[in-house]
Amino acid sequence: MDINTVNIEKIVKQVLSEMGTQKPSHQPTPGTGRVAMLTAKETFEIQHYPIPEPGDDEILIKVEGCGVCGTDAHEYKNDPFGLIPVVLGHEGSGSVVKMGKNVTRDSAGNPVKIGDKIVTSVMFDDDPDITMMDMNKQNLSSTSAVYGLLPDDHIHFNGWFGDYILIRGGSSFFVCNDLNLDLRLLVEPAAVVIHAVEQAKTTGKLRFNSRVLVQGCGPIGLLLIAVLRTMGIHNIVAVDGEDKRLSFARDLGATETINVKRYSGQEAMLDAVKTATGGKFADFAFQCTGSPTAHGAVWKFVRRGGGLCELGFFVDNGEATINPHFDICQKEITVVGSWVYTLRDYATTFDFLKRAKAIGLPLEKLVTHKYPLAQIDEALKMNLRMEGIKVAIINE
Repeated sequence: MDINTVNIEKIVKQVLSEMGTQKPSHQPTPGTGRVAMLTAKETFEIQHYPIPEPGDDEILIKVEGCGVCGTDAHEYKNDPFGLIPVVLGHEGSGSVVKMGKNVTRDSAGNPVKIGDKIVTSVMFDDDPDITMMDMNKQNLSSTSAVYGLLPDDHIHFNGWFGDYILIRGGSSFFVCNDLNLDLRLLVEPAAVVIHAVEQAKTTGKLRFNSRVLVQGCGPIGLLLIAVLRTMGIHNIVAVDGEDKRLSFARDLGATETINVKRYSGQEAMLDAVKTATGGKFADFAFQCTGSPTAHGAVWKFVRRGGGLCELGFFVDNGEATINPHFDICQKEITVVGSWVYTLRDYATTFDFLKRAKAIGLPLEKLVTHKYPLAQIDEALKMNLRMEGIKVAIINE
């Protein structure tokens, strides 16, 4: 091979790299980083791409870790969003290693510098049909997006399941140097919970002395119990089908627990809820599972004049059946839904995590399983088997 051929190959490779059309490398080379690319259902490939240089409005983050969300598991198993190929992961955190000259402050107005620990939030674009009516409903914008659920492009480092992630200009992000990694991995799901509680407050049915029922003790339900406890709510009933999770619910503030697998038939379950709530059913209930059957049941657990917040369905898991007469009209239940979060929910989330730690709630124990990036398939399968609570990918 003569020198001209070598030079031509170098030029071609450089052009392809700049265009983002180069084929992925499965072996590390200098200046490259790994991503876990979901290339087919239930199939990740560890691919290597050139580490991108941030533009004037961008930030390059070295990923320290990322939690596995139920949404990741749904995409891994069924690709409901039609994103494949995609780099998943939106519950991540890491350190700033490079930043553009225009980046000076985070979304809360705090200064940002090299070495800071950050988390990202939803990328919000204005949707006049929503925001002209209520600026507090920006989370309902049809044009919002989130890292870890972005279509693959020439950058490739678009999700937290990788060595690096490139934060684009205009993105929302927050500096959180005062939280350890395990707590930082809980920021995003905790923000989901904080938003749900804020929604619940709008009903006027959630008060410090309310009898509250939480159905579903996965990461969201357990974090919700912790939030309620830090609010001073002491009457919390946790409902789930796993004793381990119910035990954890008590550690985080639940005063009563009900294992649904121990009751056969609706009447037996209703008696259990009535007993756990002091004979009056719940003043307010949160439905945190993605089960249509569970959604249909939770209405029965709420007293007449009570309230209900549904936050378990972030993907379409099917239709639920309720009885409008007995479940809504006769009871005059006030119902709200909850969808992701707003930027202001993040400020409350940081305060909650610090307060929960201060009063001794063992939040870090929610992160039960940690896997390296190379074992991401097993991490997703662990999540689908529901053998842990919060499964995480941790980079060395």
